[in-house]
Amino acid sequence: MTLSLPIEPAANDLLTRSPLALLLGMVLDQQVPMEKAFSSPYVLATRLGHEPDSRELAGYDPEALVALFARPPALHRFPKAMAARVQEVCQVLVDRYDGDPARLWSEAADGAELLRRVGELPGFGKQKAQIFVALLGKRFGVTPTGWREAAGGYGDADAYRSVADVTDTESLRRVREYKQQAKAAAKAAKG
Repeated sequence: MTLSLPIEPAANDLLTRSPLALLLGMVLDQQVPMEKAFSSPYVLATRLGHEPDSRELAGYDPEALVALFARPPALHRFPKAMAARVQEVCQVLVDRYDGDPARLWSEAADGAELLRRVGELPGFGKQKAQIFVALLGKRFGVTPTGWREAAGGYGDADAYRSVADVTDTESLRRVREYKQQAKAAAKAAKG
């Protein structure tokens, strides 16, 4: 299984082979285009000169990490806040999973536990956790019993709702269309 976002091939390769890069892409996937969020782990590795692990990032000098995030082009629209969030998530990985991000999902007994584990990460509300569960299931073969139910509508096989459904430029267009419709409906409901 692979991720096929319309981003630099080396960035897709990193997301495919590195559980930490994949998780960090999801951490950064807020208030920026998904291509930016999921490219940023590759840009961070390039700036560091190597692929970091969760222990390194958890213990990295916070100001130095902010500087890496803020260097143009910034890794996120909010480099200071997101550098801190990355460190918080990495610290949880160190504290609970011995620094191994793949244990977050490989040791989950079922979809409900997977959703709970992901939802306990800093910055992961229910929706973001469901999207990540769907991403793991649809693109990476992480399919514990009940994963689709845990992912909610994001787990639907024929959905075009999130990064979990992006396989090419056409599916990206359909996901963006869905998001625009959902945003318009929410705005209309507030009326």
